[in-house]
Amino acid sequence: MSDATPASFGYAAIIIVTLTTVLVGALAVRLSRTTRDFYVASRTVPPWLNASAIGGEYLSAASVLGVAGLILLQGAGGLWFPIGYAAGYLMLLLFVAAPLRRSGAYTVPDFTGARLRSRSVRRATSVLVIVIGWFYIVPQLQGAALTVSIATGLPPWAGSVAVALIVGVIVAAGGMRSITFVQAFQFWLKLTAVALPAIVMLVVVGGRDLGVAAATAFPAALGPAAVNPYATASLAIALLLGTLGLPHVLVRFTTNPDGAAARRTTLITVALLVTFYVFPTTIGMLGRVFAPDLATAEQADSVALLLPGRLVDGLAGDLLGALIVAGAFGAFLSTSSGLVVSLAGVISQEVAGGTVRGFRVAALASTLVPLLVVLMIEPAGLAGSVGLVFAFTASTLSPLLVLGVWWRGLTARGALAGMLTGAVACAVAVGLGVLRVPGAGASGDGGDGSGGLGEALMGAAPLAADWAPWLQAALAAPAAWTIPLAVLVTVLVSRYGGGSPPVDVDRILARLHLPERRRPKPQ
Repeated sequence: MSDATPASFGYAAIIIVTLTTVLVGALAVRLSRTTRDFYVASRTVPPWLNASAIGGEYLSAASVLGVAGLILLQGAGGLWFPIGYAAGYLMLLLFVAAPLRRSGAYTVPDFTGARLRSRSVRRATSVLVIVIGWFYIVPQLQGAALTVSIATGLPPWAGSVAVALIVGVIVAAGGMRSITFVQAFQFWLKLTAVALPAIVMLVVVGGRDLGVAAATAFPAALGPAAVNPYATASLAIALLLGTLGLPHVLVRFTTNPDGAAARRTTLITVALLVTFYVFPTTIGMLGRVFAPDLATAEQADSVALLLPGRLVDGLAGDLLGALIVAGAFGAFLSTSSGLVVSLAGVISQEVAGGTVRGFRVAALASTLVPLLVVLMIEPAGLAGSVGLVFAFTASTLSPLLVLGVWWRGLTARGALAGMLTGAVACAVAVGLGVLRVPGAGASGDGGDGSGGLGEALMGAAPLAADWAPWLQAALAAPAAWTIPLAVLVTVLVSRYGGGSPPVDVDRILARLHLPERRRPKPQ
């Protein structure tokens, strides 16, 4: 019995998902006629459809493959990722979802520029959105490379190129309205693709003698008692607050009819995500018993793809493996599509005047840079890579959005200073944390939950290997100090930096917080 799904099944799964995605997108293109259709689907997306679409774009390579890999590597320590991914939407519900929709903005830079009446803030936010989007697309293309390579035997670059090409064409053709239907379909595909194999594998092993002691499969060294308090807290903060600033998530709330619908969308999204994460977590736990040989930084992300072939005999195992391949490929398509939509919206607004033609050109361009990056670097742990993006987002855009919604004293100078501080601090920490000295042996986990991100990137010894343990921990998991630093700088510069809030700040905040039927009309 082979671990990997036969190439013919892998090809079939990828082709079926691709053709279905293109078909759904093509049918929805007929509904995309106006600029509002391309940017915000004319603000008519109901909560259930929008929640499904959010689940479709949010459940990325890190969720479908990376969570199972982390559970395989770290046991209970890896549970913080699915918990944080789902709980981040509670923060969205409390602080951002409804006010952002009531703002009337098309994009995150639209919101920040209008809130602070500052072109400089808008431009800085645009740059951050583009950088974050590119960084987030890279793990999706790396996951596609891994999946296509295992499922078909093709070289890894083929998967990255295929996803970039499909996403660029679909987004350019139909914009937000088209992608909404595509992503909603792909959420239910992904849920089925991980739930059915997980349930079948549980049934298969239910009456089987595991042949291994629980203490061997789940050693105390990787249990809750071994969790590093600082690293865990920093990771949890990054995941909770990072969700607040993800541009492809935030832009979806602008498609709801009103603020109340945005809140309902968020509640439904939390329920959908909690349901989904039960299954990759289950696959990771099964992997600790039946696939311990895959518990390395290089192979852990493949456990969801290979485990069905080990536990289920014959055709049934091959079909389950093909189903996971289909779900994984759908994840790369849907998440990348959401990111490209948000990037294209920002780029076209800032450079091309917000035209449909500008949106289409920007969509194609938005896939090119991440693809070139993927083709030039070695892959890293999927969940760890996405976790670093969350830390960067939580240190830059999240403080600006929360303070912009809830604090009238925020100024343009404070916002710029806070964003710059968070970006530089997080970038320096991550850079020093993953920088390697060539020619030395790699050792250990970086402590960021990535299963050895730096080792996977460079295969050399960490630059900070001989530094004080507390400094190594601070660099490996920076969110616990970069976020407070960014907030502190934002507040201090806003209060003492010589600037002042917009003269109409009270009217702006009333628009954000009052229900639509009671808010002030635009003057």
